[in-house]
Amino acid sequence: MVVALPSGRPSTRVGLSVGKHIGGAVVRNRLKRRLRMIVRDHRWQPGFDVVLVGQSGAASASYDEIGASLAENAKRLRLLDTLSV
Repeated sequence: MVVALPSGRPSTRVGLSVGKHIGGAVVRNRLKRRLRMIVRDHRWQPGFDVVLVGQSGAASASYDEIGASLAENAKRLRLLDTLSV
């Protein structure tokens, strides 16, 4: 899930929230590492504070599935720059 609010800042900040309902520490940390790499692959619109909330199905999803879901949600919210990869 992607949650965003306008911040008025010149850049966009992205935070992660992966709760214990996802799994143990190893599973949560793996998901956070994947999310960080996916976030780096995109150009974000400036001026937003974005929080990525890990959902229960994300722990068993592949890197590509997580990336596609994140890109779809971010595009729907118009958070990605039009020149995004």
